[in-house]
Amino acid sequence: MKKTNLDLAHGWLRKAASDLRAAELCLQMGESLDVACFHCQQTAEKALKAWLAHRQGEFPHIHDLERLVTPCSALDADFGKLTTAAEALNPYAAVMRYEESFWPDADYLQPLLSHARNVFDLVSQKLPPLPAQS
Repeated sequence: MKKTNLDLAHGWLRKAASDLRAAELCLQMGESLDVACFHCQQTAEKALKAWLAHRQGEFPHIHDLERLVTPCSALDADFGKLTTAAEALNPYAAVMRYEESFWPDADYLQPLLSHARNVFDLVSQKLPPLPAQS
């Protein structure tokens, strides 16, 4: 059976939820906070791709959150309020992952986690639930 756009979107949103949980666990344990920053970025990226998958069936294969927010905003103006989150999280896709002197603490991570949750929550609210299986 071919997956619908909604099936694809929910698959991406589950991946985003997994990244969000990984970031939260790192914070709870007080370990690997540099990796948690990456998971925050990934949460937002996968959530935005979920929205685009739902609405368009496809999305750009990029990691640039600002470039993902733009088409999301064109489909729903509420996504325009995610610009700040996209700007804040963008560096953690690649640049900061490879910065050998980057060792954030919990205070550094907290706002990134908040941005990731905001993106995830907006997409979660906008996506319709999957139809019940018969």
